[in-house]
Amino acid sequence: MTTTPFKLTIHMVSSLDGIIAKKDNSVSWFDTPDHYEKGVGEPDVAAFLKTIDCYVMGARTYEHAIELSKSYGWAYGDVPTIVVTHRNIPIDRPNIEIYSGDLNKLVNERLKPNYKNVWLVGGALLAKDFIRAKLADDIRLSVLPIILGDGLLFFDQIGKEQALHLKDVTAYKSGMVELWYEIKK
Repeated sequence: MTTTPFKLTIHMVSSLDGIIAKKDNSVSWFDTPDHYEKGVGEPDVAAFLKTIDCYVMGARTYEHAIELSKSYGWAYGDVPTIVVTHRNIPIDRPNIEIYSGDLNKLVNERLKPNYKNVWLVGGALLAKDFIRAKLADDIRLSVLPIILGDGLLFFDQIGKEQALHLKDVTAYKSGMVELWYEIKK
């Protein structure tokens, strides 16, 4: 019997200049009017999301997702979601839990025994912590066709060099380009 190996993927959406959040946290820039004729159609998002066992996110990403859910619905469905924070934040969904502690323990004692496909969906500080600790396996970066000029950068001063291996590139009709890198360990 073949078992699927554990994989922790960092997923981020950014502008071409590497910004993942505007200062006002608006997401209107996600909807771009661009059209790339050679691009592929949008993927079957619903089918893809069913492959994710668990989400991990920081508190600010969680709070932003809660705010966005008022207009767009909760993006993560009933999938187990772990919010990494030292703050005491209100949780109103049964599939969400708070984790405060060592990231190695989180991955090795909580995630690996229970899940196979974990996605870290924000934020930038938490993603950098996972990369520095060599706990992430892949980075999937969706670059939108826009330069924002100001806001929160995905990678600013990670503090060390990190080699990557390009696994795939997909250009979509919307003008979004997805870069899929394996993190070399």
